[in-house]
Formats: sequence, C-alpha cells, structure tokens
Amino acid sequence: MSASRSETTSALGPDEPDREGAGLEDSAPVPGSELLAALLDGMDAALCAFDAGGTITHWNREAERILGWSSEEAVGRHGFAGWAVRTADAEEVQGRLMAAMVAPGRQVHEFALLRKDGGRVLVRTQSARVLGADGKPAGVYCAFSEVHAQIDLERSIALSEALFDDASWGVVLVDVDLRPTVVNGYAARALGAGRTSPLGRPLGELVVQGVEELEGALHHVLAEGAPRGLADLWVTLGTAQGERRRCWRSGFLRLASPLAEEPVPLGVGWLFHDVTESKLAEQEADRLRFRSSQLHRAGRTAAECEDPMEAATAYLDFALAGFADHALIDLVEPDGERLIRAAATPSGAPGPCVPVADGGFPVRYPPGHPALQAADRNGSVRASAPAPAAATGDWGADRQWPRDAVHALCAVLRSRGRTLGVVTFLRGTSRPAFERADAMYAESVAVLAAASLDLALLTEE
Repeated sequence: MSASRSETTSALGPDEPDREGAGLEDSAPVPGSELLAALLDGMDAALCAFDAGGTITHWNREAERILGWSSEEAVGRHGFAGWAVRTADAEEVQGRLMAAMVAPGRQVHEFALLRKDGGRVLVRTQSARVLGADGKPAGVYCAFSEVHAQIDLERSIALSEALFDDASWGVVLVDVDLRPTVVNGYAARALGAGRTSPLGRPLGELVVQGVEELEGALHHVLAEGAPRGLADLWVTLGTAQGERRRCWRSGFLRLASPLAEEPVPLGVGWLFHDVTESKLAEQEADRLRFRSSQLHRAGRTAAECEDPMEAATAYLDFALAGFADHALIDLVEPDGERLIRAAATPSGAPGPCVPVADGGFPVRYPPGHPALQAADRNGSVRASAPAPAAATGDWGADRQWPRDAVHALCAVLRSRGRTLGVVTFLRGTSRPAFERADAMYAESVAVLAAASLDLALLTEE
C-alpha cells in the first residue's frame, strides 16, 4: 500500500495539486484471502476448519506451534486420522467435531492430539458450524488450546473474581492517574463507601489524612516497581460518625499490559489489610514497657539522693520522657486552704524539674482550677483548652501555667492518709490530650513522689 501511494504522488509532479484521497484511490485493496490468512495467523488460539466432508481447509500458525504440523502439511487432509490423532481414536474425535454442524452454538470437548514429533498433547476445543450463503451448514471451525494453558487462564480469572468479590484483604486497582477503577467489598467497607462510589474519584476525597504517603507509594510503584516488603500506612478517614484513624498493612503490584511488546503500566494493584487493633495493642505494650522502665530507673536514682526533695523531682524528670512537656509540684500550705509552688520545669526550653524559691507565696489559682479540683477530690483531673484559646496561649497563662500548655493532668500527692499537694503534667499543641491510661501512669508517679515529699516535710519539721 505504501509503495502505490509513493508512486502516485511522484506522478503528480511538484506543480500539480494533489487530489484529496488520491493515494487511497490508486492503491489496490488487500485481497480477501490474504487478509483472512493474516487474521488467522495473528490469533492467539489455534484454529482449523473443515468443509462439510471433513477435509481441512484452514490451519493457522498457533496450531502449527502446538502440534508441529505446518499449514502445507495439514490443509487438504481428511480429518485427523493417522497423523494428528491415533487411528483408534480418529473416528470418535472426527464424529464429535463434525457433530457441531447439526447442533446450534459451540461444542466444547477435550482430546488428546499427536504432535509431529510423536508426543501427545491434551487440548480443549471449541467447535461450531459454519453456514454457507444459502444458510445451510457448510463446514465446521475448531479453535483449540493446550489444556494446561486454558486451566491457567481459568485459574487467573477465578482468582481475579475471588479477589474482586469479597476477599479477606482489600483490593483496589488504580489507574496511572491514581484514581480507583476497581474496589472489592473489603476495601469498600474499609473506605466507608460503596463498590462504585469511589471509582474515578481522587484518593484525597476518600482519605482525609495520610493521602500524601499513599499517593507517594503508588507513584513509586508506577515508576520503579513494587517494593519487596509490606508497608504500614496510617490514614484518617472522614465518616458520618467523625474521623477514624486506621492503619493499613499494604502491598503493591505494578500492572503492565501483556499484549504490548514493552511493558506499559496500566496502573497499580493495591492490597491492604486493616491492622489498627494489633498496631494499637503493640503501641500500648511498648508504652507500658517504656513507662515501667522509667519508673524503675527513677526509683534507683531517687534511692541515691540524700535530699528527699531532689528524689521527688527525680521521679518527675523520668516521667516526663515521652509523656509531657512540663511538670509542676504544688504543696498544700500549713492552713490547708491554698497551694504553694514547690518545684517546676522551665517554662521556656525543656529542662529538669527543680525546686523554686518563691518565698512561700500561694499560687494565684482561680476557683475551679484543675489543681484545686484534684486536691478536693483526692483524684486525678484532666483538662484541655478549647480550640480558640489554644491558639492564643491565654488558656495556660490564665491558669498560672506556661503559655504553650493546652492539655493538663493533675494528680493528687497523698502519703500516710494526708493530701500533701498536687503534681501537674502539661502538654503543648504537638501532643494529644491526656487519656485514662495517662492518668493511671501519673497516679503511679504521684505515689512515689509523695513518699519523698513527705520525708522532705518531716526533715524540715
């Protein structure tokens, strides 16, 4: 076709205007037999055809690859007897194939055929009748492939359907634009959406926080391939009940087209499993081990302190690690009505908790202050600044605390049945609010510190 187009253009000459479609008009069409041969040879499945009398009329390259017989050797033979099928089986095989001429639809069979080298191969065939111009059966075509290849294909399809149906892992297929194209049942429930609503939407509409890490992992897979191991990704999802923070153990697969000569990325297969509960349990166990170790180290350090007040502040120094930003000790004055600041960490840069010299003046705590509530209740009190006050720093300053304090935990100091004072732990904006487990840890620290403070008060007396 290209040669005809080139010759026609040359005949026009440089000054003669070209005719619209001249190349197409002058080029000769591809003959129907050549086009049919090209189509048959380009098929992925082996194909042969029989006329009404059972003589082979067509034989493509895939059939030659599987059985070893060329088209010249196969076309014109009557059936498979004596060359592609054992003589004992030839009549049965031929009869089942030609039976498709009188049966509507496709007929599926499995046969053992012979290769040219004498080996046997089990094939699965699909045969159907071919109708002539008069509408009557004129022959049969038969497409076949090796059974193991067919079984592999069926297994792949079955695996895909099982994964995309309701597997125990979430499966999401994303395209090269990082938009979901397939979401299975597990993934839909994890995302808090249906099977179809996430399709084609940006991941940022589904994940409130953590989408940057997720998209970064997907980009890496598209560019460089899948990593060897699994990755734990923390994400925050927006739901009707509020935001939920989840941990998904994720694996990634780069998807490439098997039909292209060079691998062309089609997207990424993202498989994940929700491991939030186990990760939280691991974190809690690690936290408990660390806090127990800190209390053990604090006890050994306090035992070496000659000054009981120094021993009390040592407990707070060890407790601050990974727990809070500031710590304060307020002792009940002799009349038992007000609190006096006894020790504190620096209000600016982090530092150790040290005794303060304020002349014994009471701290100007307003009524209802969390420290006063803890002393009155003989228990722990947690408090956090509302969002507007947390931004200005007025909340901490109004309560005689450092301005960066937005979360507080006050635990009572008791020894020998008496309330000695209150220990206060403070957190800044970079830390979350205190929880019940934090209050229990603060109470454990307060018990140890109270014993040293009681000894310090007895020494002063």
